[in-house]
Amino acid sequence: MENFFTLTMLFSIGTFAITSAITPGPNNIMLLSSGLTFGFKRTIPHIGGIIVGFPFMLLLIGLGMGIIFEKYPIVLSVLKIVGILYLVWMAYKIATNTSTYDVKEDGDSRPFTFLQAAIFQWVNPKAWIMGVTAISIFITAKEDNYGQILILTFIFLLSAIVSCNTWALGGVFLKRFIKNTKSIRIFNIFMALLLVASVLPIILE
Repeated sequence: MENFFTLTMLFSIGTFAITSAITPGPNNIMLLSSGLTFGFKRTIPHIGGIIVGFPFMLLLIGLGMGIIFEKYPIVLSVLKIVGILYLVWMAYKIATNTSTYDVKEDGDSRPFTFLQAAIFQWVNPKAWIMGVTAISIFITAKEDNYGQILILTFIFLLSAIVSCNTWALGGVFLKRFIKNTKSIRIFNIFMALLLVASVLPIILE
C-alpha cells in the first residue's frame, strides 16, 4: 500500500469517510427525525454524542479492539444482534412519537442526550462495520501505526461533524412542510421504517 500520508491516500480516506458518514444509516435517520421533532438546539447533544462517540470507538478499534473481532468473531456477531434489536426498539419509539418542538410535553418523548448518543455507537451495526472496514483498508503495519490511526480518526471526526449537522438541519428544514401532528406521525413512521431498512443488509449478509 502507498504511503499513508500522501495527498492521494488522504483524499481516498476522506472520500470513504464522508461517503460512509453521510449516507443513510441509523445515526442520520435518527438525527433527521430529531431535527424535525425537537429542533436543532435540542438535537445538539445528540449530534455531539455521535461526533465524539464514533471517532472514540474507531480509535479503540485501531488500537487493538479489532484484533478481538478477528480472534473471536462471535463477539462482533453478538454486538450486531444487540444493535439490531435496539434499533428495532428505537424505530418503535420514533414511529409512536408525535411531539414537536413547538409544544412542550411532559411525556417520555425527548431527544437523545450526549451520553446516550455516544453509547449508542457501541450497538450501532453500521458504526462497527464502518470502523472495522476503515481500519482494515487504510491502516498499514508500520512503525507509524499510531499516527495513521490518529489521522484516520480525525478525518472521520470531521466527516461526522459535516454529516450530523447536515441531517439534523435537514429535519429542521422539513419542519417548514410538516407542521401538524398527523403529518409528523406519518413522517416518523416513514423514518422508523427506514431505520429498520438500514439494518436489513446487515441481517441478510
